[in-house]
Amino acid sequence: MAPRQREDREDRLLQLRRTLLRQPARPAPARGVPRDRRRRARLAGAPRHAAAFPAGTTTVPVGTPDAVAALQSADVVVADNHLPAWDKRPDTIYLQTWHGTPLKRIHRDARLQTDTEEKLARLDDDVARWDVLVGPSEAAAAPLRTAFRFTGSVPVTGYPRNDALLGADVAERRARVRAELGIAEDRTAVLYAPTWRDDARLEGAPPFRLALDAGRFAERLGTDAVLLLRLHHLVPDVERGTDVPGVLDVSGHPDINDLYLAADVLVTDYSSAMFDFAITGKPILLFAYDVEHYRDVLRGFYFDLHDIAPGPVLRTSEEVLDALADLDAVRSGSRDRYAAFRERFCHAEDGRSADRVLDLVLPVAAVTA
Repeated sequence: MAPRQREDREDRLLQLRRTLLRQPARPAPARGVPRDRRRRARLAGAPRHAAAFPAGTTTVPVGTPDAVAALQSADVVVADNHLPAWDKRPDTIYLQTWHGTPLKRIHRDARLQTDTEEKLARLDDDVARWDVLVGPSEAAAAPLRTAFRFTGSVPVTGYPRNDALLGADVAERRARVRAELGIAEDRTAVLYAPTWRDDARLEGAPPFRLALDAGRFAERLGTDAVLLLRLHHLVPDVERGTDVPGVLDVSGHPDINDLYLAADVLVTDYSSAMFDFAITGKPILLFAYDVEHYRDVLRGFYFDLHDIAPGPVLRTSEEVLDALADLDAVRSGSRDRYAAFRERFCHAEDGRSADRVLDLVLPVAAVTA
């Protein structure tokens, strides 16, 4: 890279860092690159979420020529999932954060492969573009590396998105979200966030039905609790239970961190949600009604669920309701397991992950000058 090109690129990255950190920007020198190009952040996303991006951010719809053009002109690309094919410039930094600590096996490690070899090859091509793969913990870094056969850098930084769970405004944000959802302060908010089942998407598969009985939840806990139903976007033909009193479908809520803060307890199964939610210190119930099938046939696990579980592993809907009816017993009975879980999987989550990730890809020297 020529000296002038290198200076232009470093200035663009510096301006981007200042923008992300909300620091005052120094005047940009005229080096042949328009100032607005140096400072612009562009995000590709679903159009329905465009309004949720920070002010001044240019958005482009995913899957369009504009989105591909944004990728190909970027100095830094950050993603938490695979991206469609694009021509990466040699000087572009592609940072992959992935979207959660994997309990379940992913990519080519999964036991049941519902993706074609052609699709897997396209995903492998995307992996080949990655420069850095962020590790949320030491324990998670190894399976992430092996799952994608990634040979590049996997620094353990924690997840930038989880910084919001430790921010100074968490109490205010919790109150705001609960008010928006209509949850009274004296009601226990139960976030139910199960993962999806690969075989439920196969042709001829029976319609998916919730394992947790929403009707029984309303009968037993409805006056004291509300069920926040957060379904995976790959769950098909689901009976959402929104007609049941005390059950709110929050599957379309744009930020799951809002729901983590609003909730008093998480019920999940094999979802990476448990690793993020543990940062809050609130109880976690594992509703593993089909653990043998999921572990031995569908995906397989990187960690033994019963060994690492931060809370009780339950097999029936009634067992879940019993546990929800006595969360004090859940807290006391799981205290040591919960602490061990956080030490193993949340040790890098201290509210400064975004700073560490920025240090990896953006110049630092002049930021505090």
